[in-house]
Amino acid sequence: MSDFIVINKKINPFKKKILVSGDKSISIRWVLFSSLSNGISTAKNLLISEDVIAAINAIKKLGIKVKINNGVCKIFGKGMNGYNYKKNLTINAQNSGTLGRLLAGLLINTPYKIKIIGDKSLSSRDFKRISEPLSKFGAKFSLKKEKYLPLTIQGGSNLKAINYKEKRGSAQCKSSVIFGGMRSNGITKITAKKSRNHTEVLCKYLKLPIKINNKKNYDEIKVNKVKFIKPLKNYNIPSDISSSAFFIVLTALSNNSELIIKNVNVNSSRIGIITILKKMGIKIKFQNLRTYKGEKISDIKVKSPKFIKPVNCPSSLNSGAIDEFLIIFLVAAKANGISYFKKLSELNQKESPRLKWGKYILEKMGIKTITTEDSIKIFGNPGLKVNKNITIKNYLKDHRVFMTSVIAALVFGGNWKLHDKSSINTSFPNFLKIIDQIKK
Repeated sequence: MSDFIVINKKINPFKKKILVSGDKSISIRWVLFSSLSNGISTAKNLLISEDVIAAINAIKKLGIKVKINNGVCKIFGKGMNGYNYKKNLTINAQNSGTLGRLLAGLLINTPYKIKIIGDKSLSSRDFKRISEPLSKFGAKFSLKKEKYLPLTIQGGSNLKAINYKEKRGSAQCKSSVIFGGMRSNGITKITAKKSRNHTEVLCKYLKLPIKINNKKNYDEIKVNKVKFIKPLKNYNIPSDISSSAFFIVLTALSNNSELIIKNVNVNSSRIGIITILKKMGIKIKFQNLRTYKGEKISDIKVKSPKFIKPVNCPSSLNSGAIDEFLIIFLVAAKANGISYFKKLSELNQKESPRLKWGKYILEKMGIKTITTEDSIKIFGNPGLKVNKNITIKNYLKDHRVFMTSVIAALVFGGNWKLHDKSSINTSFPNFLKIIDQIKK
């Protein structure tokens, strides 16, 4: 079966309602917290993607029983010290930076050496950023070239709390240290640049001994040793804002179109894309806004505008939109003026160097850009129409490069051949099915 698709026809105007898959960040965290709980945790709408399956396989290797039947996932937790595994264990995090980095924090008390490996993309990403702070707890780490996977952990038996400053806006680094603090004696103090806070929301919902003080530009987090976690029962995973983003932009860039996306997680640390697109004149409304187990949930209504404004994007919005910038760049391509995005070095710490891929896709479409190592200027063209052949390949199977290219092909035209369509299996296996639903 060929692993590419060809798109050579623009999408027609549409008015639809859709439901997208469960949130990947929450799904992975639900799996890990449930593995540490005392009892049986259950979830519906768990994202069944390669990243989440890798998380499930990881806790299975650590001796935790998992059952999935009729759309319900059950995890049989054995408590904070319930992992049971053989010596010289190897865990494959596949493509998931979230899983690989959070596991390192989760396993800092392992009495036996554990090796974490990953695919080609994950093995090129920086793991020194978590091995450095985690080693201060008292665990020992070895990495390839002191930075890359494979990573080997030898846990400490008398772990002591640390003080940690997270300066990048990385929720993965922050969460990894939170897990480390949960296993250590004393109070671990974290000062963290604003980033996704799903780990903290779950800690608060579970009433764990963790205090969070939200400042304007950073958060202060104090983590005490955790002895008991109650099961996460009847957890209905909300839909993923990062997956929804592709359909929000598809609607924004299509003529006379309207879309409602049901039951989306709109956690304030994740909706940078909504703020940015509203600045650009996109008509977006939250409907039926409510709180569910600490997370904000809403239906999102989007209407295509007649006019798109350029944006000088405040870097304060970066962490809340870090996975959505590729798709935001497409909106800037149709804006009436020059858009500017800066301080985006974290984009190149993702599954592929995304800033470079954003530039590549836009220039293939005929859009002028000026880039530096961490910024991009996009010279928008409101009348943009693509009338040529474009091939997208060799992008380290980054799912967001593929999905961004699909949206570009559907709204701007041209004849696109997109390789590695299986890349969507890491985060959003039914992406193309939902595209088909909207096209019907």
